[in-house]
Amino acid sequence: MLKIGEIVQTVKGIIEARIGIVKQEIQDEFVGILSRLILLVVIGSMLMLVFLFLSLSLAFFLSQVTKSPYMGFLIVALLYFLVVLAMIVTRDSLRTQQRVERMLKNFIFKVKLKREQEENEQEIG
Repeated sequence: MLKIGEIVQTVKGIIEARIGIVKQEIQDEFVGILSRLILLVVIGSMLMLVFLFLSLSLAFFLSQVTKSPYMGFLIVALLYFLVVLAMIVTRDSLRTQQRVERMLKNFIFKVKLKREQEENEQEIG
């Protein structure tokens, strides 16, 4: 005859094991998301440096072409000003917001999506 105490202990063990598995999955997903965010910051920083040096190079080149020490920098500044104006005009665009959101979700949660696809393929196959 089964004892209720043994059944309760078994159920407790199963629940504790499941809680441990869920905790581990949450930690793995958090670490994955955090590492992708850190990578995104590093990539963004490197791109900023690239744009900085390209902007300076273009400004110096345009200064030589126009034979004016400040005209190249003024032209580059005006180009950036036009870009900022275009961004301000399109900031409320739902389409632009959706594109940015989709891009960030795909970049940050890519690991999770791949894992889900692999699990679905294993279930089907």
